Amino acid sequence: MTPSEDITKTYTNGEITVVWKPAVCIHSKLCWTQLIDVFNPRARPWVNMSGASTDRIIEQVDRCPSKALSYFRNEEHVKPEDIEAESIVEPLLNGPLLVYGNLRVKDAEGHETLKHNVTAFCRCGSSSNKPYCDGSHIKVNFKG
Repeated sequence: MTPSEDITKTYTNGEITVVWKPAVCIHSKLCWTQLIDVFNPRARPWVNMSGASTDRIIEQVDRCPSKALSYFRNEEHVKPEDIEAESIVEPLLNGPLLVYGNLRVKDAEGHETLKHNVTAFCRCGSSSNKPYCDGSHIKVNFKG
């Protein structure tokens, strides 16, 4: 990872600390569309920990699909860099396999490529950019 991909930001209200890992964020918008009083992308800082109760913030953070947002209770003494985000796999109807999160993709020759946010993998077998989707599933009328 480059230094910019390793950025971790923390926000606290005294009871909990919310951890945001921007490189993991897939911008689902669930945080700010469901709790704008805390998560407001137009404000600086964009997280206002006094905008809702601790329980409501926890509830919203738990909805983050990429786990770019996480939290810990301050009495637990967890280091933000120890929090790991998970990846999510979503097959699109008649389309590619979407993988959300940070990935290390290894090709047949053993070369590795780092991918972030969302990566679309071919499911139809017709892509000229395998293992990635290039939209060929539309031309071949892939069903699956």
